[in-house]
Order: sequence, then structure tokens, then C-alpha cells
Amino acid sequence: MHYQQWILLALIAVCGAAVIGSYIHGLSTHPGTSEKLWGNVQGTLRNVNYVTMLLAVAGFLAFTGFVFFRVNPEDARIAGTFNYTVFFAIYALILIPSAFWMPLSYAMLANPAAGTWIAVRGVLFLAGIGSLCMLGALLTIQPHVPDFAYWAAVGGAAVFSVQTVVMDAFIWAALFKV
Repeated sequence: MHYQQWILLALIAVCGAAVIGSYIHGLSTHPGTSEKLWGNVQGTLRNVNYVTMLLAVAGFLAFTGFVFFRVNPEDARIAGTFNYTVFFAIYALILIPSAFWMPLSYAMLANPAAGTWIAVRGVLFLAGIGSLCMLGALLTIQPHVPDFAYWAAVGGAAVFSVQTVVMDAFIWAALFKV
């Protein structure tokens, strides 16, 4: 395995653990308040969000598997300019802000303030930008073989982008009221 793949694995493991840890910590230290995190997302829209969240997780696994197992770090060119290391920045842009969403949301619930609300929206938009960067990177990566794994990664990144940009950064944020 190439050393850049080891670096990427470490980045995903550490930052992914931070995301999962923030969820575990948030839910365990605020028992009975998870419903408040939904804001005014209700009914059919909440059901759609459940489905898109599950698809986004599957999408994350699909594009991560492709980037990690199918892309050769020595040969990869993204958008004709960048090399494999651009994935370090993309994953950091997705995962680091995602680790701050729940703590900031609980801070907003506890003490609503304009600055906190801007921070909540900011981390959602950063994660959304990261997901769009992943989609763009996959669409422009060379060389690639347009096989099932490639199209699963592209489709996964597209679904992940729908979740992070549309459902989180726009719809959830518009309906999250304290």
C-alpha cells in the first residue's frame, strides 16, 4: 500500500472518529433532547431525510472505497492539476466541520446567539462544499476506468452531496428554529 493511502486512512480514521464521537457525546450528555435537533423537519420531509442519510452513508463508503482501493496515488490527476493529496483536503473539509455540527447545535439550543447560528450554518456549508469537491474530483480524475466501482463512487458522492448541501445546509438549516 502506498504511503499516501496510509495517510488518508489515518486522516479518515481520526476525523471520522471525531464525527462519531461528537454524536455519541452529544446524545449521551443531552438525554431526551435528540428530537430538538430536528427543529421543524417533520412528516414526509423527515422520512425523506432518513432515507437520504442512509444513502449518504452508503455513498460515503462507496466513494471512500474507490478513492482508497481503486485510485493509484502515483498516477492520479484530478482536474488535470492536482494529485492524490487533494483527497486529504477534501476529506478534512467534509469531516472536520461535521465533527463540530452537533456540539454547535446543542450550544445553539442551550443559548441561542447569532454567532453560534452562523457557526452552525458555516460548518454545514463547509461540509457541503467538501462533498461537492469530492464529486468534482471523481468526475475529473484521470486515469479512471468507467466501471461499476467508478460509477458507484460518483453516484455515492452525488447522493452524499444531496444530503450535505440540500438536506443539511439548506433545508435543515431553514427549519431549525430554537
